[in-house]
This record gives sequence, C-alpha cells and structure tokens, in this order.
Amino acid sequence: MPEWILPAASIALLALNLVLLLRLLARRADESPTAAATLAAVQALAQARQQDSDRLLRELQDSARAHRSEQAEALSRMQQSLLAQAGEAGRTQNEQIDSLRTQLAQAQQRLGETLGATLSQAAGQQVQQLQQLGEQQGQRLSETRQTVEHRLHALQTAVEQRLASLAADNEKKLEQMRATVDEKLHATLEARLGESFKQVADRLEQVHKGLGEMQGLARDVGSLNRVLSNVKTRGIFGEVQLAGLLEQVFTPEQYATNVATVPGRSERVEFALRLPGRSPAAGGAEAPIWLPIDAKFPREDYERLLEAHERADAPAVEAAAKAIEARLRTEARSIRDKYVSPPHTTDFAILFVPTEGLYAEALRRPGLVEALQREFKVMLAGPTTLLAVLNSLQMGFRTLALEKRSAEVWEVLGAVKTEFGKFGAILEKTRKKIDEAGKTLDDAGVRTRAMDRRLRSVEALSDSRAAELLPGLLQGDGDEPETMPEA
Repeated sequence: MPEWILPAASIALLALNLVLLLRLLARRADESPTAAATLAAVQALAQARQQDSDRLLRELQDSARAHRSEQAEALSRMQQSLLAQAGEAGRTQNEQIDSLRTQLAQAQQRLGETLGATLSQAAGQQVQQLQQLGEQQGQRLSETRQTVEHRLHALQTAVEQRLASLAADNEKKLEQMRATVDEKLHATLEARLGESFKQVADRLEQVHKGLGEMQGLARDVGSLNRVLSNVKTRGIFGEVQLAGLLEQVFTPEQYATNVATVPGRSERVEFALRLPGRSPAAGGAEAPIWLPIDAKFPREDYERLLEAHERADAPAVEAAAKAIEARLRTEARSIRDKYVSPPHTTDFAILFVPTEGLYAEALRRPGLVEALQREFKVMLAGPTTLLAVLNSLQMGFRTLALEKRSAEVWEVLGAVKTEFGKFGAILEKTRKKIDEAGKTLDDAGVRTRAMDRRLRSVEALSDSRAAELLPGLLQGDGDEPETMPEA
C-alpha cells in the first residue's frame, strides 16, 4: 500500500468535515451577524486548508512520481505480502474509518455547540456595543450640534459687526473720495477752463494783432506798389536800400552823397566812397579818391520777365531778358561816361541793383557781367554781393588807419614807459612809508604789552565809573574820540 494514501485520506476527511462545518455555519449565518463573521473566518480557514491540501497533494504526487520506479520494483516483491495484508488492512481501515466517523460526529457536535454558544454571546455583546455606540454617537452629535450652533451664532454676530464696520468705513471713505474727487475736478476744471480761456484770448489777440499786421502789410505793399510804379520813386527805392547798406558798414566820414566826382561837370553820383589818396594837381597833397556807386532798377522789364516765366512763354522770357541786358548796358555806359574820371576817381564804378532776383537774372545772361566790367569798367552788384564788397573795403580802411596810427601808438607807448618809471619811484617811496608805519606800530604794540603787564595788578572799574573818570575817552559804544591823548 503506498505511503501517501493515508495522509491523502486524512486530508480528504478533514476537508469533508470542513465542508460540513461550512454548511452548518451557512445555515446559522442567516440568523446572526456574528455567525456570519465566524462563517467568513471558517471559510478563510477552509480555503487555507484546501490550499494546504492541494499543496500537500502536489508534493505527494511529486514524491510518488519520484518513487514510482522504486515502488514498481517493490510492487513485485510486495505483491504477495500485500495480498496477504490486504484483508487485514481492509479490516483495520474499516475500523479506523468507523473510529474517524465517530470522532468527526463528536467533533461536529462539540463544534456546533461551541459555535452556538459563541454566536449567542457575540450577538449579545454586539447588540450591547451597538446600543452603547448609538448612545455615545447621539450624545456626541448633540454636543457637536450645540457647539456648532454656538460658534455659528458667534460667527454670525462677528460677521454682522464686521460688515457694519466695513459699511461705515466704506461710506466714510467714499464720502472722502467723493469730496476729494469733486474738489480735484472743480480745481482741474477751473484750471483747464482758465487755460482754455487764456489760450482763446491769446489766440484772439494774436489773430487781432495778425489782422493789424496784415492791414499794415497791405498798406505797406500798396505804398511800395505806388513807389515802384513811379520812375522817380523807383530810383528812390534803390537809393534808400543802398544808403542802408552803406550806413551798416561805413561811418559817415567814409562816404558821401550826391558827389560831383569829375571836376568841372555838373553830374552828381548818388553815393561815392571816400578812399585815401593824393592829388597830383595839388602838388601831391592828400585828397580823396572817389568810388562811384549808382543804383538802378529796371522794374518794367523785370516784371515782364516774371510774367513771361509765369506763363511759361519762352520767347517772351528771352525778349524780356534781352531788354534787361540792353538796359543794364545802357546804364553802365552812362555811369562810365558821367562818373568815372581817374585819377579823381577809381578806374571802375559799381552798378547796384536792389533785388537779388534781378541780379540773378543778370548773372544768367552769358557774358553780361564780364562785358560790363571789360567794356564799361562797371561792376554789377546785388544786395548780398555789394555788402561783401563793402566789408572788404572796410577792412582795407581799417588797415590804412592802423598804418597811420602806428606812429601815434609808439609815442603813446613811450609816454606810458616814462610814466611807468615815475610810478615805480612812487611805489618805492610808498613802500618805505609803509615799512616805517609798520615799525611804529610794532613799537606801539611793545609799549602796549608792557603797560598791560604793569596794569595786571590794578583792579578794573565798572563802565559807568570809568566813563565818569574819563569822559573824553569813553563817549559811547562804537564812538571814537576826536583827539587822542599824547603819550
């Protein structure tokens, strides 16, 4: 008989008992919760036992497979003995099975009684614990409810107070903000309105002033138009502008007006610069050499040129430009014949045109300026060009003046040198006097210190008593005596 049969049978019987026990507990589980818990524990134990039995069966099967070969050999030897022992083993097995059945029945009965008592006791304890737990939970819930209600009431009171305080603070701050905003808006509005009214007033004043200036400008333009429409006044316009340029650069002694530059003739040029020179007729004595300057303004020809430019009429432009060129040539010839006479004058004269536009048109004519200088010894100049020429001449005048004054400057420097020597002698005498006065002051200081040492033992009197005894020395605070007593 194999060795694993008995343990397997024991395990099978134990599993059978557990199954029976589980069925019994399943019936009672419907009656009590404690029995259900016990049933669950028993089921867990049964599962564990089942797992152990399965594991044991697997181990037994493994062992059987390991010893199968040996058992096969032993079977042949033990067959006879087994056959002999089979009857006895059967009887013994039957007896053991009967004994096991009896033990299982007794164990089942005892287990049922124990489980019943345990379940009854557990059910009673469970009911009692549940009642106590219910009472405790009810008491705790009541206490918790009261605590929560109290805290909620306190919280509600605090929240209401805080909300009331916040509402009051917000109302107060809103009132302050409203007042501040109103004040700032009022001030800003007044400032902006004031600035706006001021700007409007300034603009109106500027507009009024501009209208006045425009009216004055219109009157001036009308007057200028009337001036320029007359031939004589056109000449006056050029003369006035030329006079302004001369006054801007030269002193009245450096130029003259309405000058008869050619001796023995009655023609007089409008302006002439007085240049330094010597006259051969006067034996080489100093006599001025004149530089004639005459102003001309061909207004009609210039206006026709401008109108032709506006119409983009090329033939008319060319015709007007030729007319201006012919007019300038005529005026240059007249200036040369009337006012240029060396050595009383320079060998050239200046023809002044009072507008830069007219001067530019003259420069556009090819070879016109060079022809005037070459043929008629006349230099054409506009306002800017004439101002540059006059400034150059002014620098020449200053150079001549410096040359003339150089001898006088040296004489003045010599006199200054002589006086400076005398001043040095006077300074030496003054230094000696100051040294003597300093020595006298040092001696007076020595005597003063000696007198102070002698008077240290003498008690000082009050100011009033000293004033009574020395009325001539003490006449008041800050007053000096008129005469000092002799030492």
